[in-house]
Amino acid sequence: MKHHSRMAPFFIGLLTVIVIVINISSPANLNFNFLNPSTLKPMPVHYSYPGIPFITKLRDLSFRLGLDLQGGTSITLRANMNGIPQDERDSALASAQQVIENRINFFGVSEPTVQTEKVNSDYRILVEIPGVTDVNQAVSLIGKTAKLTFWEGSGKFPTGSQSATFATESAMLDYKSGRPIGVTGAVGENPKETNLSGSDLKQAAVTFDTNSGQPQVQLTFTAGGAKKFADITSNNVGKVIAIALDQQVIEAPRVSTPIVGGNAVITGGFSTQQANQLAIQLNAGALPISLSVLQQQAIGATLGKSSLQASLIAGILGFLVIMIFMIVLYGRLGVIASAALIIYSLIDLSLFRLIPITLTLAGIAGFILSVGIAVDANILIFERMKEELRRGRTLANAIDLGFSRAWPSIRDSNVSSLITSSILFYFGTSIIRGFAVTLALGIIVSMFSAIFVTRTFLRAFYRK
Repeated sequence: MKHHSRMAPFFIGLLTVIVIVINISSPANLNFNFLNPSTLKPMPVHYSYPGIPFITKLRDLSFRLGLDLQGGTSITLRANMNGIPQDERDSALASAQQVIENRINFFGVSEPTVQTEKVNSDYRILVEIPGVTDVNQAVSLIGKTAKLTFWEGSGKFPTGSQSATFATESAMLDYKSGRPIGVTGAVGENPKETNLSGSDLKQAAVTFDTNSGQPQVQLTFTAGGAKKFADITSNNVGKVIAIALDQQVIEAPRVSTPIVGGNAVITGGFSTQQANQLAIQLNAGALPISLSVLQQQAIGATLGKSSLQASLIAGILGFLVIMIFMIVLYGRLGVIASAALIIYSLIDLSLFRLIPITLTLAGIAGFILSVGIAVDANILIFERMKEELRRGRTLANAIDLGFSRAWPSIRDSNVSSLITSSILFYFGTSIIRGFAVTLALGIIVSMFSAIFVTRTFLRAFYRK
């Protein structure tokens, strides 16, 4: 037991060094105005730190900011519900919302906002993507249907002078009949869509051709899809199979032998970015309805910067007021609680960087609220200690009893707060979820800080 007591200060010291290093590793630039109490005039504050180059090369540990703090892209999409029964339109819109969310998640964007709304007879989807300022790239990613189909035909093509006009006439015929443009020219007359589609796809990944080095999309089918693909290639040996994406033929390979491995490759002369985007769309699934862009705009972070500055100032002032309050009320115990509170804040901020968590204004509010919860745990412990000292307990016994008797209250209040955070996360939108995540994480860290860090400090500074 004594060995664990001796190791605890060392562990706290090591943990403190680690979280300090994490928080100073990334470059930082702060420019805001601070109100001078004496003159009541704004005082500019400029702070710039280059970070630790060695750590920044290993991993970017800078804070991830949400749309309201760093800007991004806002897109309003209108759903085309023609041909969809009235009682199925809500579910189709919800399915399209899910597909768009999947695509954004594959793209690596955190804390996107994807909401559906109905305006009169219009069905719309509002998409807000933080950190993505290229509007055209965002529209291309989320707005395309990415419907993958495979086509076979008779293999009969006109000869002689007729072949000169066949391509143009067949393309117009494909367009009028609703087939992918170019499918008749690729597979011949009477093209037929096979039963193999994007729904049979297990995974799409970007690979590179070993000969040319060009990017390509490797398709891996499910067990059922592999059987369908094997049957199709077996029935079309020596013929062409057209691969169409979004009503456009992108490749028309000739089958030389049956393909039974369940794998195929799309080589459409893609750039690496195009191949990666196609893989994302195929993995996320096809949109169940067609969407058109109603409005698109890039959102600047000017309002976010001012809000972030105000939040930083409020957080710093609140932190200082709490420390002063604890020191005035509890003296040396307040100094220990303040030190534990600093370590708590550093741990919390380090987790924001490591996980990482995307910070919005609501998320910052959750963090600031969790600071108050962390102080509340220390107050409960100190009051219990004072009660034990008044009963004549020794200081060592008072510390142990204070923690053990305050723990049920701390546990119950924090568990109830965690339940509330879980409900907010489950039923809330992305902004509310950001608040719930930072609050829940802060509560968990505060319990560790109050029970472990504060207790270690007390035992280290109040030994017999």
